[in-house]
Amino acid sequence: MIEMKFNDSSQLTIPIREEMPKFNSVVILNQEKLIEVLEEIEKIDNVNLMKNRILALKAIINNYNNDREGLLNIDSNGETISLRRDILFSELNQILESQTLERAQYYLKRLKNGIKEEKTSKINDINLHRWKEYDDILTDSLWLFDKRNTSGAHLGWYWGNFIPQIPHQMMLRYTKKDDWVLDTFLGSGTTLIESKRLGRNGIGIELNAEVANKAEKLIQMEANKYDVISNVIIGDSRTIDLKPTLQKYNINKFQLLIMHPPYHDIIRFSKDDKNDLSNTETTEEFLEMFKAVVNNVTSYLEKGRYLVLVIGDKYSKGEWIPLGFYCMQEVLNSGYLLKSIIVKNFEETRAKRNQQELWRYRALVGGFYVFKHEYIMLFKKK
Repeated sequence: MIEMKFNDSSQLTIPIREEMPKFNSVVILNQEKLIEVLEEIEKIDNVNLMKNRILALKAIINNYNNDREGLLNIDSNGETISLRRDILFSELNQILESQTLERAQYYLKRLKNGIKEEKTSKINDINLHRWKEYDDILTDSLWLFDKRNTSGAHLGWYWGNFIPQIPHQMMLRYTKKDDWVLDTFLGSGTTLIESKRLGRNGIGIELNAEVANKAEKLIQMEANKYDVISNVIIGDSRTIDLKPTLQKYNINKFQLLIMHPPYHDIIRFSKDDKNDLSNTETTEEFLEMFKAVVNNVTSYLEKGRYLVLVIGDKYSKGEWIPLGFYCMQEVLNSGYLLKSIIVKNFEETRAKRNQQELWRYRALVGGFYVFKHEYIMLFKKK
Protein backbone atom coordinates (compact mmCIF):
# COMPACT_ATOMS: atom_id res chain seq x y z
CA MET A 1 0.00 0.00 0.00
CA ILE A 2 1.41 3.39 -0.98
CA GLU A 3 0.65 6.36 1.22
CA MET A 4 0.57 10.08 0.47
CA LYS A 5 1.13 12.53 3.32
CA PHE A 6 -0.43 16.00 3.26
CA ASN A 7 0.31 17.24 6.76
CA ASP A 8 1.23 15.94 10.18
CA SER A 9 -2.30 15.13 11.19
CA SER A 10 -3.70 13.38 8.09
CA GLN A 11 -2.69 11.14 5.29
CA LEU A 12 -4.51 9.63 2.33
CA THR A 13 -3.99 6.29 0.70
CA ILE A 14 -4.89 5.73 -2.96
CA PRO A 15 -5.16 2.09 -3.98
CA ILE A 16 -4.07 1.66 -7.59
CA ARG A 17 -3.97 -1.14 -10.12
CA GLU A 18 -3.14 -1.12 -13.79
CA GLU A 19 -4.37 -2.88 -16.93
CA MET A 20 -2.50 -3.03 -20.21
CA PRO A 21 -4.82 -2.86 -23.22
CA LYS A 22 -3.57 -3.16 -26.75
CA PHE A 23 -2.82 0.50 -27.45
CA ASN A 24 -2.77 2.63 -24.32
CA SER A 25 -1.89 1.91 -20.71
CA VAL A 26 -4.90 2.26 -18.44
CA VAL A 27 -4.70 3.06 -14.74
CA ILE A 28 -7.60 2.01 -12.53
CA LEU A 29 -7.93 4.01 -9.32
CA ASN A 30 -10.26 4.22 -6.40
CA GLN A 31 -12.45 7.12 -7.56
CA GLU A 32 -13.48 8.36 -4.11
CA LYS A 33 -9.92 8.40 -2.81
CA LEU A 34 -8.58 10.15 -5.89
CA ILE A 35 -11.20 12.90 -5.66
CA GLU A 36 -10.37 13.28 -1.99
CA VAL A 37 -6.69 13.74 -2.85
CA LEU A 38 -7.42 16.31 -5.55
CA GLU A 39 -9.74 18.26 -3.26
CA GLU A 40 -7.02 18.42 -0.63
CA ILE A 41 -4.55 19.70 -3.22
CA GLU A 42 -7.10 22.24 -4.42
CA LYS A 43 -7.13 23.87 -0.99
CA ILE A 44 -3.41 24.70 -1.17
CA ASP A 45 -2.81 28.42 -1.74
CA ASN A 46 0.86 28.16 -2.75
CA VAL A 47 1.64 27.15 -6.32
CA ASN A 48 4.97 25.54 -5.50
CA LEU A 49 3.50 23.50 -2.66
CA MET A 50 0.66 22.47 -4.95
CA LYS A 51 3.17 21.26 -7.55
CA ASN A 52 4.96 19.22 -4.90
CA ARG A 53 1.71 17.46 -4.09
CA ILE A 54 1.11 16.77 -7.80
CA LEU A 55 4.61 15.29 -8.06
CA ALA A 56 3.81 13.08 -5.09
CA LEU A 57 0.60 11.92 -6.79
CA LYS A 58 2.53 11.06 -9.96
CA ALA A 59 5.04 9.15 -7.84
CA ILE A 60 2.25 6.97 -6.45
CA ILE A 61 1.27 5.94 -9.97
CA ASN A 62 4.86 5.50 -11.15
CA ASN A 63 5.91 3.50 -8.10
CA TYR A 64 3.10 1.11 -8.71
CA ASN A 65 4.77 -0.03 -11.91
CA ASN A 66 7.18 -2.07 -9.80
CA ASP A 67 4.53 -3.41 -7.47
CA ARG A 68 2.36 -6.02 -9.18
CA GLU A 69 0.89 -6.89 -5.77
CA GLY A 70 -0.88 -3.54 -6.01
CA LEU A 71 -3.67 -5.38 -7.77
CA LEU A 72 -4.83 -6.47 -4.34
CA ASN A 73 -5.04 -2.94 -2.98
CA ILE A 74 -8.20 -1.83 -4.74
CA ASP A 75 -11.02 -1.18 -2.31
CA SER A 76 -13.64 -3.67 -3.48
CA ASN A 77 -16.38 -1.68 -1.76
CA GLY A 78 -15.58 1.56 -3.58
CA GLU A 79 -16.14 2.81 -7.10
CA THR A 80 -13.18 2.63 -9.45
CA ILE A 81 -12.35 4.78 -12.44
CA SER A 82 -10.34 3.83 -15.50
CA LEU A 83 -8.05 6.54 -16.86
CA ARG A 84 -5.66 6.60 -19.79
CA ARG A 85 -2.20 6.87 -18.24
CA ASP A 86 -0.85 9.22 -20.94
CA ILE A 87 -3.85 11.55 -20.68
CA LEU A 88 -3.78 11.56 -16.88
CA PHE A 89 -0.08 12.43 -16.87
CA SER A 90 -0.66 15.11 -19.48
CA GLU A 91 -3.26 16.72 -17.21
CA LEU A 92 -0.94 16.51 -14.21
CA ASN A 93 1.95 17.94 -16.23
CA GLN A 94 -0.16 20.92 -17.24
CA ILE A 95 -0.57 21.72 -13.56
CA LEU A 96 3.20 21.36 -13.04
CA GLU A 97 3.92 23.69 -15.96
CA SER A 98 1.54 26.41 -14.76
CA GLN A 99 3.16 29.73 -13.90
CA THR A 100 0.43 30.98 -11.57
CA LEU A 101 -1.72 29.50 -8.82
CA GLU A 102 -4.87 30.49 -10.69
CA ARG A 103 -3.85 28.58 -13.81
CA ALA A 104 -2.80 25.53 -11.77
CA GLN A 105 -6.14 25.57 -9.95
CA TYR A 106 -7.96 25.78 -13.30
CA TYR A 107 -6.24 22.63 -14.63
CA LEU A 108 -6.71 20.85 -11.32
CA LYS A 109 -10.42 21.63 -11.25
CA ARG A 110 -10.78 20.41 -14.85
CA LEU A 111 -9.06 17.14 -13.94
CA LYS A 112 -11.23 16.70 -10.86
CA ASN A 113 -14.43 17.34 -12.83
CA GLY A 114 -13.43 14.74 -15.39
CA ILE A 115 -12.98 12.17 -12.63
CA LYS A 116 -15.98 13.20 -10.57
CA GLU A 117 -18.71 13.51 -13.19
CA GLU A 118 -19.66 12.97 -16.82
CA LYS A 119 -20.64 15.72 -19.19
CA THR A 120 -22.38 14.45 -22.30
CA SER A 121 -24.62 16.09 -24.87
CA LYS A 122 -28.04 15.12 -26.17
CA ILE A 123 -26.64 13.52 -29.31
CA ASN A 124 -23.74 11.32 -28.20
CA ASP A 125 -22.03 9.56 -25.28
CA ILE A 126 -18.77 11.52 -25.44
CA ASN A 127 -17.72 12.68 -21.97
CA LEU A 128 -16.60 16.24 -22.64
CA HIS A 129 -14.79 16.39 -19.29
CA ARG A 130 -12.47 13.70 -20.68
CA TRP A 131 -12.46 14.72 -24.32
CA LYS A 132 -8.73 14.10 -24.74
CA GLU A 133 -9.30 10.36 -24.47
CA TYR A 134 -11.33 10.25 -27.69
CA ASP A 135 -8.44 10.42 -30.12
CA ASP A 136 -10.09 7.69 -32.22
CA ILE A 137 -12.88 10.12 -33.15
CA LEU A 138 -12.10 12.25 -36.19
CA THR A 139 -12.83 15.98 -36.15
CA ASP A 140 -10.94 17.15 -39.25
CA SER A 141 -12.62 17.61 -42.62
CA LEU A 142 -10.09 15.49 -44.56
CA TRP A 143 -10.23 11.73 -44.00
CA LEU A 144 -7.44 9.56 -45.38
CA PHE A 145 -7.84 5.82 -44.85
CA ASP A 146 -5.25 3.24 -45.85
CA LYS A 147 -7.84 0.58 -46.56
CA ARG A 148 -11.39 -0.52 -45.96
CA ASN A 149 -12.16 -2.24 -42.66
CA THR A 150 -12.82 -5.89 -43.57
CA SER A 151 -13.09 -7.30 -40.05
CA GLY A 152 -16.01 -9.41 -38.90
CA ALA A 153 -18.94 -9.41 -41.30
CA HIS A 154 -17.49 -6.60 -43.45
CA LEU A 155 -16.57 -8.71 -46.48
CA GLY A 156 -16.48 -5.95 -49.10
CA TRP A 157 -18.25 -8.10 -51.71
CA TYR A 158 -20.65 -5.48 -53.03
CA TRP A 159 -19.85 -3.03 -55.82
CA GLY A 160 -20.26 0.51 -54.58
CA ASN A 161 -20.33 -0.28 -50.86
CA PHE A 162 -18.83 2.33 -48.60
CA ILE A 163 -16.17 1.85 -45.97
CA PRO A 164 -17.35 0.91 -42.46
CA GLN A 165 -15.24 3.70 -40.95
CA ILE A 166 -17.80 6.25 -42.17
CA PRO A 167 -20.90 4.99 -40.30
CA HIS A 168 -18.64 4.09 -37.37
CA GLN A 169 -17.45 7.68 -37.01
CA MET A 170 -20.87 9.18 -37.59
CA MET A 171 -22.59 6.99 -35.01
CA LEU A 172 -19.94 7.80 -32.40
CA ARG A 173 -20.42 11.53 -32.99
CA TYR A 174 -24.17 11.75 -33.54
CA THR A 175 -25.86 8.93 -31.62
CA LYS A 176 -26.01 7.45 -28.16
CA LYS A 177 -26.19 3.77 -27.27
CA ASP A 178 -29.66 2.36 -28.00
CA ASP A 179 -30.48 5.18 -30.45
CA TRP A 180 -32.08 4.31 -33.79
CA VAL A 181 -30.29 4.64 -37.14
CA LEU A 182 -31.92 4.47 -40.58
CA ASP A 183 -29.99 3.66 -43.76
CA THR A 184 -32.06 4.32 -46.90
CA PHE A 185 -29.64 2.60 -49.32
CA LEU A 186 -28.53 -0.40 -47.29
CA GLY A 187 -26.55 -2.28 -49.94
CA SER A 188 -24.26 -4.84 -48.31
CA GLY A 189 -25.38 -3.91 -44.78
CA THR A 190 -22.34 -1.89 -43.71
CA THR A 191 -24.30 0.55 -41.54
CA LEU A 192 -26.24 -2.15 -39.67
CA ILE A 193 -23.10 -4.19 -39.02
CA GLU A 194 -21.49 -1.12 -37.46
CA SER A 195 -24.64 -0.23 -35.51
CA LYS A 196 -24.58 -3.69 -33.89
CA ARG A 197 -20.93 -3.23 -32.95
CA LEU A 198 -21.63 0.14 -31.34
CA GLY A 199 -24.88 -0.73 -29.60
CA ARG A 200 -27.24 1.21 -31.86
CA ASN A 201 -30.49 -0.12 -33.28
CA GLY A 202 -30.55 -0.11 -37.08
CA ILE A 203 -33.12 -0.25 -39.85
CA GLY A 204 -31.95 -0.61 -43.44
CA ILE A 205 -33.97 -0.24 -46.64
CA GLU A 206 -32.76 -2.01 -49.78
CA LEU A 207 -34.49 -2.04 -53.18
CA ASN A 208 -32.83 -5.20 -54.50
CA ALA A 209 -34.25 -8.28 -52.76
CA GLU A 210 -31.27 -10.49 -53.60
CA VAL A 211 -28.81 -7.94 -52.19
CA ALA A 212 -31.02 -7.38 -49.12
CA ASN A 213 -31.17 -11.10 -48.31
CA LYS A 214 -27.40 -11.48 -48.56
CA ALA A 215 -26.86 -8.37 -46.44
CA GLU A 216 -29.24 -9.70 -43.79
CA LYS A 217 -27.25 -12.93 -43.50
CA LEU A 218 -24.03 -10.98 -43.02
CA ILE A 219 -25.61 -8.70 -40.43
CA GLN A 220 -26.80 -11.76 -38.50
CA MET A 221 -23.22 -13.05 -38.48
CA GLU A 222 -22.07 -10.02 -36.51
CA ALA A 223 -22.11 -10.49 -32.72
CA ASN A 224 -24.91 -8.68 -30.91
CA LYS A 225 -23.30 -8.05 -27.53
CA TYR A 226 -25.50 -5.01 -26.84
CA ASP A 227 -28.73 -6.85 -27.70
CA VAL A 228 -29.89 -4.27 -30.24
CA ILE A 229 -32.31 -4.60 -33.14
CA SER A 230 -31.16 -4.85 -36.76
CA ASN A 231 -33.89 -5.05 -39.36
CA VAL A 232 -33.61 -5.17 -43.16
CA ILE A 233 -36.62 -3.99 -45.16
CA ILE A 234 -36.97 -4.64 -48.89
CA GLY A 235 -38.56 -1.62 -50.52
CA ASP A 236 -38.27 1.72 -52.30
CA SER A 237 -37.06 4.50 -50.01
CA ARG A 238 -38.98 7.07 -52.08
CA THR A 239 -42.36 5.67 -51.10
CA ILE A 240 -41.93 3.25 -48.21
CA ASP A 241 -44.15 3.77 -45.17
CA LEU A 242 -42.08 3.34 -42.01
CA LYS A 243 -44.88 4.03 -39.56
CA PRO A 244 -45.61 0.29 -39.05
CA THR A 245 -41.91 -0.26 -38.31
CA LEU A 246 -41.86 2.55 -35.75
CA GLN A 247 -44.99 1.17 -34.12
CA LYS A 248 -43.56 -2.36 -34.10
CA TYR A 249 -40.56 -1.27 -32.06
CA ASN A 250 -42.45 1.36 -30.05
CA ILE A 251 -40.32 4.30 -31.19
CA ASN A 252 -41.28 7.75 -32.43
CA LYS A 253 -38.36 8.83 -34.59
CA PHE A 254 -34.88 7.90 -35.77
CA GLN A 255 -31.88 9.72 -34.35
CA LEU A 256 -29.65 9.43 -37.44
CA LEU A 257 -30.20 9.06 -41.18
CA ILE A 258 -27.44 7.67 -43.37
CA MET A 259 -27.67 7.86 -47.16
CA HIS A 260 -25.20 6.38 -49.60
CA PRO A 261 -27.06 6.48 -52.91
CA PRO A 262 -25.69 5.39 -56.29
CA TYR A 263 -23.51 8.03 -57.90
CA HIS A 264 -26.02 8.21 -60.72
CA ASP A 265 -24.98 5.73 -63.43
CA ILE A 266 -21.30 5.20 -62.53
CA ILE A 267 -22.26 1.71 -61.33
CA ARG A 268 -25.48 0.11 -62.56
CA PHE A 269 -26.94 -1.89 -59.70
CA SER A 270 -29.71 -3.50 -61.78
CA LYS A 271 -30.49 -4.04 -65.44
CA ASP A 272 -33.96 -2.66 -65.93
CA ASP A 273 -35.43 -1.65 -62.57
CA LYS A 274 -36.93 1.79 -63.13
CA ASN A 275 -37.00 2.41 -59.39
CA ASP A 276 -33.22 2.11 -59.24
CA LEU A 277 -31.52 5.53 -59.14
CA SER A 278 -28.55 4.12 -61.04
CA ASN A 279 -30.78 3.50 -64.07
CA THR A 280 -31.94 7.08 -64.53
CA GLU A 281 -31.17 8.54 -67.97
CA THR A 282 -30.27 12.08 -66.92
CA THR A 283 -28.82 13.90 -63.95
CA GLU A 284 -32.10 15.77 -63.55
CA GLU A 285 -34.06 12.52 -63.32
CA PHE A 286 -31.59 11.15 -60.78
CA LEU A 287 -31.95 14.25 -58.62
CA GLU A 288 -35.75 14.06 -58.75
CA MET A 289 -35.66 10.48 -57.47
CA PHE A 290 -33.07 11.33 -54.82
CA LYS A 291 -35.19 14.28 -53.65
CA ALA A 292 -38.14 11.93 -53.29
CA VAL A 293 -36.13 9.73 -50.93
CA VAL A 294 -35.10 12.71 -48.79
CA ASN A 295 -38.62 14.08 -48.62
CA ASN A 296 -40.10 10.70 -47.72
CA VAL A 297 -37.80 9.83 -44.82
CA THR A 298 -37.21 13.30 -43.36
CA SER A 299 -40.44 13.10 -41.38
CA TYR A 300 -39.06 10.05 -39.56
CA LEU A 301 -35.96 11.89 -38.31
CA GLU A 302 -36.08 13.57 -34.92
CA LYS A 303 -35.83 17.36 -35.02
CA GLY A 304 -32.33 18.63 -34.35
CA ARG A 305 -30.72 15.32 -35.33
CA TYR A 306 -28.45 14.57 -38.25
CA LEU A 307 -28.51 13.28 -41.82
CA VAL A 308 -25.30 11.92 -43.33
CA LEU A 309 -24.97 11.89 -47.10
CA VAL A 310 -22.08 9.97 -48.67
CA ILE A 311 -21.81 10.94 -52.33
CA GLY A 312 -19.29 11.54 -55.10
CA ASP A 313 -19.17 13.46 -58.35
CA LYS A 314 -18.98 11.98 -61.85
CA TYR A 315 -17.30 12.68 -65.15
CA SER A 316 -19.35 12.39 -68.32
CA LYS A 317 -18.64 13.29 -71.96
CA GLY A 318 -15.68 15.47 -71.08
CA GLU A 319 -17.51 17.34 -68.29
CA TRP A 320 -17.22 17.15 -64.54
CA ILE A 321 -20.71 16.74 -63.04
CA PRO A 322 -20.81 18.07 -59.43
CA LEU A 323 -23.32 15.44 -58.37
CA GLY A 324 -22.44 15.79 -54.71
CA PHE A 325 -23.28 19.48 -54.60
CA TYR A 326 -26.47 18.95 -56.60
CA CYS A 327 -27.58 16.42 -53.99
CA MET A 328 -26.49 18.75 -51.21
CA GLN A 329 -28.83 21.41 -52.54
CA GLU A 330 -31.75 18.97 -52.62
CA VAL A 331 -31.19 18.14 -48.95
CA LEU A 332 -30.97 21.84 -48.04
CA ASN A 333 -34.24 22.45 -49.86
CA SER A 334 -35.88 19.79 -47.68
CA GLY A 335 -35.42 21.61 -44.37
CA TYR A 336 -31.85 20.98 -43.27
CA LEU A 337 -28.83 23.04 -42.24
CA LEU A 338 -25.43 22.15 -43.65
CA LYS A 339 -23.03 21.45 -40.77
CA SER A 340 -19.92 20.07 -42.49
CA ILE A 341 -18.48 18.74 -45.71
CA ILE A 342 -15.82 16.07 -45.23
CA VAL A 343 -13.57 14.96 -48.08
CA LYS A 344 -12.59 11.29 -47.91
CA ASN A 345 -9.76 9.72 -49.88
CA PHE A 346 -11.05 7.65 -52.81
CA GLU A 347 -7.85 5.76 -53.64
CA GLU A 348 -8.80 2.09 -53.47
CA THR A 349 -11.96 1.54 -55.53
CA ARG A 350 -12.65 -1.79 -57.18
CA ALA A 351 -13.01 -0.08 -60.56
CA LYS A 352 -9.60 1.60 -60.39
CA ARG A 353 -7.66 -1.06 -58.49
CA ASN A 354 -4.39 -1.95 -60.27
CA GLN A 355 -5.22 0.52 -63.07
CA GLN A 356 -3.41 3.60 -61.80
CA GLU A 357 -1.28 4.00 -64.91
CA LEU A 358 -4.27 3.64 -67.22
CA TRP A 359 -6.23 6.30 -65.34
CA ARG A 360 -3.22 8.62 -65.27
CA TYR A 361 -2.94 8.29 -69.05
CA ARG A 362 -6.65 8.98 -69.50
CA ALA A 363 -6.37 12.06 -67.31
CA LEU A 364 -3.48 13.41 -69.38
CA VAL A 365 -5.33 12.77 -72.62
CA GLY A 366 -8.70 14.07 -71.43
CA GLY A 367 -7.44 17.11 -69.53
CA PHE A 368 -9.07 16.12 -66.23
CA TYR A 369 -7.99 14.92 -62.79
CA VAL A 370 -8.50 11.39 -61.50
CA PHE A 371 -11.18 10.99 -58.81
CA LYS A 372 -9.61 10.15 -55.48
CA HIS A 373 -12.24 11.56 -53.17
CA GLU A 374 -15.88 11.57 -52.23
CA TYR A 375 -17.93 13.73 -49.92
CA ILE A 376 -19.43 13.03 -46.52
CA MET A 377 -21.99 15.79 -46.08
CA LEU A 378 -23.48 16.39 -42.68
CA PHE A 379 -26.87 18.06 -42.23
CA LYS A 380 -28.95 18.97 -39.20
CA LYS A 381 -32.73 18.86 -39.37
CA LYS A 382 -34.29 22.23 -38.57
